[in-house]
Amino acid sequence: MRIALILEYDGSAYCGWQSQLSGGSVQDALEAALSKIACDDVRVVTAGRTDSGVHAAYQVLHFDTQAQRPMNAWVRGVNALLPVSIAVLWASQIPDDFHARYCARERCYLYLLSNHAVRPGLCHGKIGWFHQTLDAEKMQTAAQMLLGEHDFSAFRAAECQARSPVRNLTKLEITRQGDLIVFELRANAFLHHMVRNIVGCLIYVGKGKYPPEWIKTLLAGRDRRHAAPTFPAAGLYLAGVAYDAKWKLPGFVEPPLALVLPRIGRLA
Repeated sequence: MRIALILEYDGSAYCGWQSQLSGGSVQDALEAALSKIACDDVRVVTAGRTDSGVHAAYQVLHFDTQAQRPMNAWVRGVNALLPVSIAVLWASQIPDDFHARYCARERCYLYLLSNHAVRPGLCHGKIGWFHQTLDAEKMQTAAQMLLGEHDFSAFRAAECQARSPVRNLTKLEITRQGDLIVFELRANAFLHHMVRNIVGCLIYVGKGKYPPEWIKTLLAGRDRRHAAPTFPAAGLYLAGVAYDAKWKLPGFVEPPLALVLPRIGRLA
């Protein structure tokens, strides 16, 4: 049978989602726990890979198994074997033609940024930080220039393995509440480091280094060398993955999450 899972994790202590020969990834920890419950080797397919230090509030995956277990075993049983920073939120048998990656219609990422003169302590590792005052309105103006289907080569990591740099960015909204700035990005898919590179460039605009129109120039130039450095991973969250209703996956908490931070990682 094919089983779908929804997972949340704090990525601070991991080398990213994808399995590594040396271990230390979220995938390694999850597959080890699933294999113990199944009494057989289990390999998972995920909706999207996250980098080292990146968190997930709603990661979707599937795996195939011949093991007959109650669904609760794939939630509570697996959680009992996982590190405390990883938790399965939901499990269900799903049709064999469901694919966590290829059936996904849209991914939603959030970047949480503390815009304060003093670095955060309590939220260290869970939030990004920039000390100079940022103009959220200018950043929002610049953000609108990225909406739609474009070649995002200027915002793509050199090691990105995607066949095409073309993506359809359907939403880029910036919400400010006090010292907290939330960037919400939605697209059919994202390139490697695309979100963090976009955030870094918008911060250049927000601090006044470049006017909002610079973003449009970057996009048209398709040259990563002219863009801002990749912003740190700490504030980045995979917040949701959208699927057709026929798959009957539970919804995720809709961003922005500025008012619901304690609920990050909980299903709607």
